[in-house]
Amino acid sequence: MTYSLAIHGGAGTILKAKMTPEMETAYHAGLARALEAGEAVLREGGTAMDAVVAAVCALEDEPLFNAGRGAVFTSAGKQEMDAAVMDGKDRRAGSVAGVFGPKNPVRLARAVMERTEHVTLIGPNALELARQAGLPFGDEVYFFTQTRWDSLQETLEMRERGEVSDDPARRHGTVGAVARDATGNVAAATSTGGMTAKAPGRVGDTPMIGAGTFADNETCAVSATGHGEVFIRWNAAAEIAARMRHAGETLQTAAEHVVMQDLAKNDGSGGMIAVDRHGNITMPFNAQGMYRGMVRKGSAPETSIY
Repeated sequence: MTYSLAIHGGAGTILKAKMTPEMETAYHAGLARALEAGEAVLREGGTAMDAVVAAVCALEDEPLFNAGRGAVFTSAGKQEMDAAVMDGKDRRAGSVAGVFGPKNPVRLARAVMERTEHVTLIGPNALELARQAGLPFGDEVYFFTQTRWDSLQETLEMRERGEVSDDPARRHGTVGAVARDATGNVAAATSTGGMTAKAPGRVGDTPMIGAGTFADNETCAVSATGHGEVFIRWNAAAEIAARMRHAGETLQTAAEHVVMQDLAKNDGSGGMIAVDRHGNITMPFNAQGMYRGMVRKGSAPETSIY
């Protein structure tokens, strides 16, 4: 049997007019490293869950993407990160919201799934679980990136002038991975720093199972990126699986309807990556671009931005 893996580094990319050849090369390289990290697991017969976590960890370690080391800042100048994982085999899931410290929030989300009876943890108890699990921590210096700080200052200055940016990169940015392993199981993992200048304590769709992250072996695994509030209200990730289950739609038809109809018509800019139980992959988006990549057994990896 074959395997499939897809990743995203967020919709709402740098506007094409502002993208330099050097930046474009760096983004493709970051996506390629994440694909290799995930495929290396699948190539050796590893699980879909291991693969998506490995891929997302690689994206969290890359400051170019809005997760982990590249997380954006809240309006108070802090970083608060959300992450989630879900296993399609038994629908077990784990997520965390508003955390700062663990270098790889996705690994903490997995610890919630595997070490507790709960689905979501926040606050000091989530960080204590990270310590118990032996997860590595970073400090403010580790997580600081000048470009994210500058973006915060620009956004706050625009707010003072009563202006609203039309740059989608300020409103959303997330990383994620979905996979189907050689045994037929699917899994999803998603991680984010949220929205630039978001209100402290704001939680987006990423850690809300069914909104930004979902996996079920009977249908598909989904990881979303976009305007989180809208993705939550439309239960976006689970809606794809529901259309497949109840309406008999294909993965591509269901995903395109949700992204291009339900979300796009309601200010839900963004996109999704999804893989079904047969290993089919789709990556629709309604923004100008979405950092993304995919690989299947026996095929060369592909990465794209626009």
